[in-house]
Amino acid sequence: MFSRFKKDTPAGNPAQGSPSAAAAAPADKGAFAARAQAQAQAPVQQRAAAEAVVADKEKKRKERLTELKVEIHKRLLEDLNLSAIESATEQSLRGEIASLANEALDDMSVALNKEDRLALTQELYDEVMGLGPLEPLLKDESINDILVNGPKRIFIERAGKLELSDVTFRDERHLLRIIDKIVSAVGRRVDESNPYCDARLTDGSRFNCMIPPIAVDGSLVSIRKFKKDKLKIEDLVRFGAFTEEMAAYLQAAVSCRLNIIVSGGTGSGKTTTLNALSSFIDNHERVLTIEDTAELQLQQVHVGRMESRPANVEGKGAVTQRDCLRNALRMRPDRIIVGETRGEEVIDMLQAMNTGHDGSMTTIHANNPRDAVSRLENMVAMSGIEMPLKAMRSQISSAVNLFVQASRLQDGTRRMTSVTEITGMEGEVISMQEVFRFERLGVEPSGKIIGRFNATGIRSSYSDRFRQWGFDLPASIYEPIV
Repeated sequence: MFSRFKKDTPAGNPAQGSPSAAAAAPADKGAFAARAQAQAQAPVQQRAAAEAVVADKEKKRKERLTELKVEIHKRLLEDLNLSAIESATEQSLRGEIASLANEALDDMSVALNKEDRLALTQELYDEVMGLGPLEPLLKDESINDILVNGPKRIFIERAGKLELSDVTFRDERHLLRIIDKIVSAVGRRVDESNPYCDARLTDGSRFNCMIPPIAVDGSLVSIRKFKKDKLKIEDLVRFGAFTEEMAAYLQAAVSCRLNIIVSGGTGSGKTTTLNALSSFIDNHERVLTIEDTAELQLQQVHVGRMESRPANVEGKGAVTQRDCLRNALRMRPDRIIVGETRGEEVIDMLQAMNTGHDGSMTTIHANNPRDAVSRLENMVAMSGIEMPLKAMRSQISSAVNLFVQASRLQDGTRRMTSVTEITGMEGEVISMQEVFRFERLGVEPSGKIIGRFNATGIRSSYSDRFRQWGFDLPASIYEPIV
C-alpha cells in the first residue's frame, strides 16, 4: 500500500535501518540546518549591502553639494552687494541668492533636482546671514547643547543625552570664520594671543570657544541654548524636577526675601532653576542682575541687567563682576542676582546679603550644600581678605539662608536633589538642616533612574517668618513618606 509514493533505494545504497544510514542522518540534518541559516541570513546581508550603497550615495551627494556650495559662495561674495544686505528683507534676499545660485549652476553645467536646489539655497542663505552649518541645529528646539570638536565632529545633546550629528564644517578655516562672525558681533575677539572667548548669540544662547594652538585637534565650540519660552515653576513641576510641595515652600522662601544660593554641577540646571525662582519676585521690586554672559531671563518689569567685560587688545578696559556688584550697591536695588559666583566678587555678594539687600540670589558650582559652604570659604580666602575662619563662617551663616541643590542624573534628567537651610553656628561649624531631598530607589533596565522626592520630617526654621509674610504652609508638607 502507498508503494507508488515510496522512494526507490538506489543499488548499493544502504537501507535506512542500517548503521551507516543512521550515521549519515545527522550529517544531512546539519547540512540542512546550515543551508536554512544561510538562506535566512541572505536577506539580512542583502539589506545591509543595500543600506551601505544608499549611505555611500548619500555621502557622495552631500560631498558634491558641499563642493558646489563652496564654489557658489565665492561667486556670491563677488556678486552680492554686501552693503545692501542689511536693509534687504529675508524674502528678497532669499530670492536673490536662489537666482545667483541657479545662474552659477547653469554656468557649471550642473543639474540638481528641486529638493537639492532648495537645500543648497538654504545652506547658502545660512552662510551669508546665519552661522552656516550650525543654523539648523540652533533652530531645532529639541537640542539643548551644541558641542563642536573640530570641523568634522559636532555633538548635540537631546533630553540630557549626547549624540554625534551628521553636520560638519568644510574645514578648520570655515569653522574659524563662523567663530569670528559670532564674537565680532558682540565686540569681542579671538586670535592666537587671546585663543578663547565667551559670548552671547542674538537669541541669548551662551557661546564659548577655544581655537588652536590651545585646541589641539581643531577649534572647540560650546553653545548652550536657551528656550524661547521661559520655563515657569509649573513647567518644572510637570517635568518632574521637583514637587508641588517643594514649589510652595520655594515660593514662600523667595517671597519672604530669603537669600538663596542655587548649587550644582555643570549642566545641572542652575540657571533654569534661578530663572524659575525669580518668577516669585514681586513686580514692585527693583532687581539688578550681574553676569559674565547675560543669560538670565527675569520676568519682572523693573530689571536692570549688567554684563562684565574682558580687557581689550591693550589689556585695558576690563570690567569684572566685582566692579558691577560694587556699582550696583549704589543703584538702589531691592534684590541683586549674580548669575554665577566664582571669584573675588563673593565677599561683596555676602556683604550685600548682610546689609539690607535681602532676597538676593546667585549660583555656585558644588556637589552638595556642605561643599557649597566650603567653596564660599575658599573664594573668600582667594579674594585676598585675611579673615579668621570663625568670622568668615559667621558672615556666611548670617548672609545665606537657603541652598537649593540641582543635579543632572545618569539618565540625563535634572532634579532638585536637596533643599537645605542654614540655621546658624554651633561653635565654629555652620549648622544646616535638610528640608527636602530626592531619594534614589533603583534603576530601570532602560537606564532610567527610579526615585522620589521626600520631606525629611524637619519643620522649616523659617516657618514663623513665612506666617508673618502671609504664607501659612501646612505642616503636612514636612511629613516624610514612609
